[in-house]
Amino acid sequence: MPHEPQPQPADELDAEAVRTWSSLALAALGRAREDIDAINVYPVADADTGTNLYLTAESGDRALDAVFGTGGTGPAGVSDTTAPPSLPEAVRAYAHGALIGARGNSGTILAQLLRGVADVLGTEPEGRGPAGLLAQALTRAAEEAYRAVAHPVEGTMLTVATAAARAGEAALTTAGTAAEVARAAYDGARAALAQTPGQLAALGRAGVVDAGGCGLVAVLGALWQALSGQEPGQEPVRGRAVPVPRTPEPCAEEQGGPAYEVIYLLEATEAAVTALRARLDGLGDSLVVVGGDGLWNVHVHVDDPGAAVEAGVVAGRPYRIRITHFGDERRRGRGERAQRAVVAVVPGEGLAGLCAEAGATTVLTRPGEEPTAAALADAIARAHAREVVLLPGGPDGRAAAGAAAEQARADGVRVAVIPTRSAVQALAALAVHDPEGSFDEDVVAMTAAAGATRYAELAVAESRSFTSAGICQAGDVLGLIDGDVAVIGAALPETAEAVLERMLGSGGELVTLVLGPEVPDALAEHLEAYVQHGHLAVDTVTYRGGRYSPPLLIGVE
Repeated sequence: MPHEPQPQPADELDAEAVRTWSSLALAALGRAREDIDAINVYPVADADTGTNLYLTAESGDRALDAVFGTGGTGPAGVSDTTAPPSLPEAVRAYAHGALIGARGNSGTILAQLLRGVADVLGTEPEGRGPAGLLAQALTRAAEEAYRAVAHPVEGTMLTVATAAARAGEAALTTAGTAAEVARAAYDGARAALAQTPGQLAALGRAGVVDAGGCGLVAVLGALWQALSGQEPGQEPVRGRAVPVPRTPEPCAEEQGGPAYEVIYLLEATEAAVTALRARLDGLGDSLVVVGGDGLWNVHVHVDDPGAAVEAGVVAGRPYRIRITHFGDERRRGRGERAQRAVVAVVPGEGLAGLCAEAGATTVLTRPGEEPTAAALADAIARAHAREVVLLPGGPDGRAAAGAAAEQARADGVRVAVIPTRSAVQALAALAVHDPEGSFDEDVVAMTAAAGATRYAELAVAESRSFTSAGICQAGDVLGLIDGDVAVIGAALPETAEAVLERMLGSGGELVTLVLGPEVPDALAEHLEAYVQHGHLAVDTVTYRGGRYSPPLLIGVE
């Protein structure tokens, strides 16, 4: 059962107050989500700020519910058989959940703001009452958020957070309760939000306030309501918890900037992250690195997503990697959903970049890893389209794809899952994707292209085992055709030749080769010559699969 918010007495600043704040903030962001998306023009007009803030808050809320015993054991180590958590346990869980689930630039900053609050309220400090502690927490939150952003810009969410903190501290001269400090911070944030169009040219041209700041106002309004029991007053937009100005007109100047958004969680030391910041700052913009204590959330906009991920590998262990291509989002009407998008699951960074260049939103998997329904649902949300074609990549991802599709349909998104069994089938489907045609015709054409592509994978056996082609030994090269072991060889070139010969025996017009990270270019040249020698009418294309991809993928259309 979802937690029912229970506003606290005026000076209660405890775990239940944090829980109520979280629930109210999530509800407020849910109500304002579409309106905030609609005014998202900075730093990228991709109409997803409201969605990103909501998903970040939702992740924090789930973690908080966990430490209260409604969803298992949370990061603070409190299980469902123990007493309710303390204030430090609750606020640390809230911040941790937001960190691991942070989405986009705005969500990443919100996660750092919550971490700043947790740095104060999560240590059981002495010497200040609830009002003083809350004011101190809001100040720390704004300071840490500024430090997390590589190049802070005024007129943004950071400006609103700072104004809220200053108003909260100023209120201490007259305020006696935490609720009064929260009200002052909320009012200060609203006043600062109204000034953002005059501080940032992109906002002024579009006639909107900052979208991230708009979401922060909703979160601070929820804080005041949680502590006081009073609902924020009626706002200019009926039925919305935050003030949203008129629907923006397209800017006169088209926004430029990097083509990709890269986000990942990173396990690394603080020293390594310092070097990572410098490296990523040279690669792109909108750099935000938040977290601490060995776990970080990295967000950056770049033209070379592979280099951004590789920088994370140098720094530590990146995971939950998400790469999004902005594509035509910069050029479409502000807040307007794309008509159609493609979401593709791929086993390699190079393939992810290739699919992203084709306009797809990608989900990157590692060897032996299956995509989760949550990851696919998140990718569908990031695609921000009315219609979505989902390419699960392999048979192991079909169940998760089905669950994610059902979730998206419940939100009003039309989703079709094409039963791809290999990344090369996904590439074939993307090659015929027609976003301008009808949805049904597009799905039929993509399904036909995927189904007409035979697929193979070459892998190295890890141990002696029985296969459909006989007994293999550890170190043997296995050639799997349409999912079954068809060839066992001693070396990659000879095994690949045998696989190609079998696949081309029944005809073909195009061979696609996807090389793994350790495979030399000479192998592609060798196989291209082999195909041309025996099958003059067959063309060959070669791609680099990148890190995490198998040694060799083959497609025959």
